[in-house]
Amino acid sequence: MTSVHETASVVLKEGDVAPKFKLQAYPAGEISLDQFVRKKNVILAFYPKDDTPGCTKEMCAFSDDLSHFSEAETQVLGISCDNVNSHEKFAGKFNLKQPLLADPEAHVAKLYGTLRETGTSANRKLFVIDKKGIIRHIHEGMPTNETLLSIVKNLK
Repeated sequence: MTSVHETASVVLKEGDVAPKFKLQAYPAGEISLDQFVRKKNVILAFYPKDDTPGCTKEMCAFSDDLSHFSEAETQVLGISCDNVNSHEKFAGKFNLKQPLLADPEAHVAKLYGTLRETGTSANRKLFVIDKKGIIRHIHEGMPTNETLLSIVKNLK
């Protein structure tokens, strides 16, 4: 068995195949990376915690610009180590429109190397994944949506 610290040292780079996952999601059901292959690009946005100032700003900005991402054939997915109930309250409070993936066991945060040393939350890190399932851009922190839209519009 691999310890959290060993797994957290995973370093993905642009050009790598995005690790596959399937997670419970708000508003309903499960979401897997496979369901977007050959259909849409994916922005997988790891964030530390529901209903905190930075995370609220980031997720509200995505929600506000969701139609622009959709026009660019891109699905935005927020992901944190919070559970679905927490996501439901967060999304309801701020009228978020994008799916929020629940990773309470931090399996996907470990796969993507975003798990904080505490083991209970993810660092703010964003992955742009193309329709072939390849990571095309990685951004630590919070890029502007204009920057992200420019990136996804230039994917072939």
